[in-house]
Amino acid sequence: MTPVSCYGNLSKVIDVEEKLEQAYLYDFYGELLNEHQRRIYEDFVFNDLSLGEIAGEEGISRQGVADMIKRCSRKLSDYEKKLHLVEKFLSVKKDVEEIHRLTEAFHESKDERLMEQIATISNQILEEL
Repeated sequence: MTPVSCYGNLSKVIDVEEKLEQAYLYDFYGELLNEHQRRIYEDFVFNDLSLGEIAGEEGISRQGVADMIKRCSRKLSDYEKKLHLVEKFLSVKKDVEEIHRLTEAFHESKDERLMEQIATISNQILEEL
């Protein structure tokens, strides 16, 4: 694989990760945007419309759309910096996945130490909430 094609694949991975982060931020904080902001942000992030397509639908300039998307992204990120809801959600999700893995391992081995690990993780989750 050439460096250019490798970079292209990396760019796609970053785009997917970025889209996932934007989706989480929107899921948690999107209702804090006004209707106009939500519509433009959804069209760009989730519906994959171009700036020009959105501008045409909304009757504003492409630059206006770009500015609105940047403002919305910044606003959603600022909410996360203050409230950490996405961070907490992802932490709990990771812990629940670990509990699931340990439960499956317990069913195979009946090792009581696994149940102790499950109890420890579940206590951590309860403390985080």
